[in-house]
Amino acid sequence: MKLSILIPAYNEKETIGELLSIVLAVEVDKQVIVVDDCSTDGTSEQLDKWQDRVTVLRHEVNRGKGAAVRTAMAAATGDALIVQDADLEYEPSEYVQLLAPIERGEAQVVYGVRSLVEQKPVMRFGNRFMTLATNLLYGTHLQDVETCYKMLAREVVERLDLRSERFDFETEITAQIVQLGYDIYQVPISYHPRYDKGKKLTPLDGLPTLWALIKCRFRPLR
Repeated sequence: MKLSILIPAYNEKETIGELLSIVLAVEVDKQVIVVDDCSTDGTSEQLDKWQDRVTVLRHEVNRGKGAAVRTAMAAATGDALIVQDADLEYEPSEYVQLLAPIERGEAQVVYGVRSLVEQKPVMRFGNRFMTLATNLLYGTHLQDVETCYKMLAREVVERLDLRSERFDFETEITAQIVQLGYDIYQVPISYHPRYDKGKKLTPLDGLPTLWALIKCRFRPLR
């Protein structure tokens, strides 16, 4: 089974090279797509060195994580897709255990569940609150709605109607998956938050993310 790995990147000069080395070493049949979301720190120049091994797409203006993921999705050819943040908080070696339930035919959507004990308290509270809100609004039993590691079979991706541009993508995609009737298989994963690498998500991003969750609850899919 071929896996498309979608990497949104904005000002990730310090980590993008190391990340791509790790991703390319994972022993799965894969396609790697990086979307440079109009970086200004030298990320673009770093990516020039990798164009013979990965697909590099570029936004002419900064549009946000959701827009970058949608751009990558449009170019993906894999049987399954996963989003990979570029800041080295997640372990690409765990693609294999996330892909396994899909390969066995047990699931079409798999979420990697993080331990949040290393997160700053305000971020941990925000993650837990958003997960609780999702469970209350959608009748789910999720443990980590904000996880980056959301692995989807191609069939699921083709039915989505994603519109979010920024971090509200995380709740929009979950809302649509649930509305389409898919169960979400959950697998524990490693997670090591890094606050010294220009972390872009802030507590203020919780407001549009929550609004997207509520809005999707009452907006039928086309």
